[in-house]
Amino acid sequence: MDRQALHTALVDARIPGGYYRIEGVHEPAPTPTDFLFLRRAADGGWETGAYERGRDEVMARHPDESAACAHLLRLLV
Repeated sequence: MDRQALHTALVDARIPGGYYRIEGVHEPAPTPTDFLFLRRAADGGWETGAYERGRDEVMARHPDESAACAHLLRLLV
C-alpha cells in the first residue's frame, strides 16, 4: 500500500481528516491540535507517530512506505 491508497482507505472508512497527516498526500490546514502522522524520516526511512500539544512523538520507524502505511492504518481503523 502506498500513501495515496492509505488515504483512500481512510476516507472509505470514514476516518475524519483531522485525525491524521500523510506527508505529501493529506496535510490538513489549518493544522489540527492533535493527530497521527506518517512522514519520511531524515535517513530515508519512514516514521509514524503522534503530534500532541505541539510536539512530535515518533511511535515507530519503518524501512519502507508500505510498512509505514500499514501501521498508520492499524492505528486509525
